Amino acid sequence: MPRRDPGGRGLREPELPRTAKAAARTLRTGWTTGTCAAAAAKAAAAALVSGQLQERVEVGLPRSTRRVRFPVARCELGDGWAEAVVVKDAGDDPDVTDGARLTARCSLRSEPGLLLDGGEGVGTVTRPGLGLQVGGPAINPVPRRQIAGAVGEVIDLAAGGALVVISVPDGERMARKTTNPRLGIVGGISILGTTGIVRPFSTDAWRASVEQAIDVIAAGGGTTVVLSTGGRTERAAMRLHPDLDEVCFVEVGDFTGHALRRAVARGLRRCVFVGMAGKLAKLGAGVMMTHWTRSRVDPDLLACLTADAGGDPDLVAAVGRANTARHAYELWAEAGLSAPCDLLCDQVAANLSHYCDGRLAVEVVMVDFDSLEAVGRSRAPRPGTAPAQPEPRR
Repeated sequence: MPRRDPGGRGLREPELPRTAKAAARTLRTGWTTGTCAAAAAKAAAAALVSGQLQERVEVGLPRSTRRVRFPVARCELGDGWAEAVVVKDAGDDPDVTDGARLTARCSLRSEPGLLLDGGEGVGTVTRPGLGLQVGGPAINPVPRRQIAGAVGEVIDLAAGGALVVISVPDGERMARKTTNPRLGIVGGISILGTTGIVRPFSTDAWRASVEQAIDVIAAGGGTTVVLSTGGRTERAAMRLHPDLDEVCFVEVGDFTGHALRRAVARGLRRCVFVGMAGKLAKLGAGVMMTHWTRSRVDPDLLACLTADAGGDPDLVAAVGRANTARHAYELWAEAGLSAPCDLLCDQVAANLSHYCDGRLAVEVVMVDFDSLEAVGRSRAPRPGTAPAQPEPRR
């Protein structure tokens, strides 16, 4: 079994594929499969209750008061059921599900509440570690709540129930171009989305925003940057560091290496990195560009950490076979073993410090997927001693 590399040697920052490069114009946002599924479900429910075919439908977005209207591409009434289709518009994001026909069939049931199922083209979960029930449809928690909320605007789910089946014609073919087969989601795509909005992935735009955020910290005399990979980990970071000004928190997405270089160039002294198991596992393996197209979680690293933490041979073997880093974390939690989380944070801190030649004092915190509570920390900040150097011209 390969051993961990505490010196952080062999760090790499692979380039993104051409499909993720920036456009020269302002990029147009789109809608997630979750939002489109919710819109289709509401249109089908409204048709079933009213007996009228629906032409447009309006739904709310998660964690927002914003509401969005969609045209209904097809609406059909049958014997005790109604079906509606909303076509996904991904905006300018290079998304394989752009143009997908999110289809919802709704029927009434006597039991209160919403029963949600997946039909043709929606994947089935076959492995643990995804936060979804094995054997169930690959419809993530936020879209599930979004669909229930949308249907609940039409049907009183406390008084009577509804069955909604989401399907995506041609979804199985689309899924071949995603990570679903590798993750054990078979037969179709996942219904995804945490904000309801698809924001186009633009390399130059994201890098520019990271640079600008770090420049603002430095211009204000700040010395600390708190990096996170997304909105949820940023909220966790802010909760962990209420003493810091909001300007100190920067979402780096997949561009950790770029953010570190910029922080050093602008004279910052301290970096706190807050993440979940997946991104930390990649950074622990020395991959500074963590976009899914250019990096994978190394289960051997996680198995080594398990062994180093005193895990028994069966647990080490199970972690080595883990489907995802989240699955490995869940196995640690089930075994009552927290030390691997700390060791992973130590490994990431060593790699980040090595990457910036020790010029930043680096701390790493791992947070839980659901509670966002800290479940692992690096032991002590690695001191940043070298003076900042001018950023090389590109």
